[in-house]
Amino acid sequence: MQLRYSYRLYPLPAQQQALARAFGCARVVFNDALAARREAREAGEPYISDAAMSARLTAAKDTPQRAWVTVEDLAVKGLARTWLAKSVHDAGWSAFVAMLEYKAKLYGREFRKIGRFEPTSQICSECGVKDGPKPLQVRKWTCAACGIVHDRDINAAKNIAALGRREAENARGGQVGPLFAAAQAREAGSLGSAA
Repeated sequence: MQLRYSYRLYPLPAQQQALARAFGCARVVFNDALAARREAREAGEPYISDAAMSARLTAAKDTPQRAWVTVEDLAVKGLARTWLAKSVHDAGWSAFVAMLEYKAKLYGREFRKIGRFEPTSQICSECGVKDGPKPLQVRKWTCAACGIVHDRDINAAKNIAALGRREAENARGGQVGPLFAAAQAREAGSLGSAA
């Protein structure tokens, strides 16, 4: 006897957003493949097989910008003692980072970790001004220097990516300097000048 079960999922708002992003990415890849096959047909070329399409789309991802898969070295044990404990353990951050590192090596990508003490959520990713520490319940904040409103996590992700780019350039012998930061009002000018 065979049984069949029906399930209905009720994702939480954060899970709905993650699923929407994943489906959005899948749709972009599908549309790119569809466009490539349409262009081949219009040019009188043979039908592009699934294997050839997969190789073509994988090659399109092989760009210098995507050659170095950067993560923040989070203090998972410390986060597990906060109100985020369940989320941290559910996410399995340590296992995720280990898998990401393995996959990066498998596909010839550079894997980078930035230090856990980098103030990624305190620096404005737009102008580079350090705005100072904020409690974890502050999820959005406005930069006092440029007025940009930041989502805490997205801003931190942009800063992590920028630090990864700097490290990658440094490893290749490129010019490396600190993140751009506007001078504070008290730093502008010299000590002897009248304001």
